Amino acid sequence: MTTEEGDLTLSSFIDDMRMHKLFEKFILEFYKKEYPQIKVHSPRIDWALDDSNAIMLPVMQSDITLTKGNQTLIIDAKYYSRILQGYRSHSSLRSGHLYQIFTYVKNKSLEFKETQQQVSGMLLYAKTTEELQPDIVYGMSGNKIGIKSLDLNQEFPYIVNQLHTIVAEHFPLY
Repeated sequence: MTTEEGDLTLSSFIDDMRMHKLFEKFILEFYKKEYPQIKVHSPRIDWALDDSNAIMLPVMQSDITLTKGNQTLIIDAKYYSRILQGYRSHSSLRSGHLYQIFTYVKNKSLEFKETQQQVSGMLLYAKTTEELQPDIVYGMSGNKIGIKSLDLNQEFPYIVNQLHTIVAEHFPLY
């Protein structure tokens, strides 16, 4: 993303933005095509406010939301050159990304508080060259939050298999 002199180039920044959108759109359209029995969309998530004053609150726009029966999975697709923050011996997830998916999941859960709807979230990263690649699920305040990396540097059938595995882990389809 930088030149040899260390300067950020506008074209590389724009290319990264395009790749992020392409990654996000690929996952959304893949699930729409492959899983017609699942509602696949990219809705806004309403803030669970005690009053109606939403002035200055940011829009919560999900990248991919899958719903079938009483299960909802919100996927936030991330295409970055680095998944983790910090140093190798003290690496951690990017706090802003985790806060974002947690906020989406908790607000969506409150929307369904009168039902038995189970809401989970996932940060789905394009795999990087980093040594550590996340593949973990946390239980947070009654919801599951998963973090995975999708290896795009392989034959397409293997990429498809990874995406099918995500659905199989969250939705009993058969």
